[in-house]
Amino acid sequence: MSDTARPPEPEPEPTPEAEPTPEPESGARTSRRPLAQLTDMLRPRLTRGQLAGGLLSLVLGFAIVTQVQANSRDTKFATARQDELVGILSDLTQRSERLRGDLRDLESTKAGLERDARGQTALEEARRRADDYGLLAGTVPAQGPGVEIAVTDPRRAVRAANLLDALEELRDAGAEVVQIGDVRAGVDTYFVDRPEGVLADGRFLPPPYRILAIGDPHTMATALGIPGGVVRTLRGLGAEVTVTPRARMTVSAVRSG
Repeated sequence: MSDTARPPEPEPEPTPEAEPTPEPESGARTSRRPLAQLTDMLRPRLTRGQLAGGLLSLVLGFAIVTQVQANSRDTKFATARQDELVGILSDLTQRSERLRGDLRDLESTKAGLERDARGQTALEEARRRADDYGLLAGTVPAQGPGVEIAVTDPRRAVRAANLLDALEELRDAGAEVVQIGDVRAGVDTYFVDRPEGVLADGRFLPPPYRILAIGDPHTMATALGIPGGVVRTLRGLGAEVTVTPRARMTVSAVRSG
């Protein structure tokens, strides 16, 4: 046997190859897409048209229910027995009578209020007239715009006729209330000359004379200052006369009766 001769070496056993991992089939991927599309289609989506349709359906349903109830009531009356209809009519009659009674009460209350209003108006009118008569009669004090006249008589030349002229001119100029000294002038006021001075309604008027007249100040002041008027006459007698308009003055003297 040669040195180079060797027994045959055993052949190596084949190594098992790894099996390839199976790739997912394309059919599995494609089967998922229709499912997702179906889910999207079933998902609720609210549009304006759907909202309007829902509201319309709601209104229509309410109208149908109302009509059904009305028909039910009509059917109830149509199918009611005679004694039931009599009872319903009696109840309606009683309600009508109560409403008529309430209406009568309201009308009575209204008439009472109107009478009270007329009575209050009449009372206020009576009070106003009483005040007017009181001012004319001189039985109540008075306030208002007017003039204040001061007459200083150093010569004692002023006579009863001069004071009467002053009163008449003031009345002609619109004087409503006049007070001379402490005497409230009235429709029957008179002046008399006496040795001690002038008397007005029996009361002594010492000089200087102070006259208060309520009325329009401008009209009365103009009337007193006309040529030939009482102011010129008094000044011609030596008296000093001042006429002062007042925005507001008070006549406090009153007549006893």
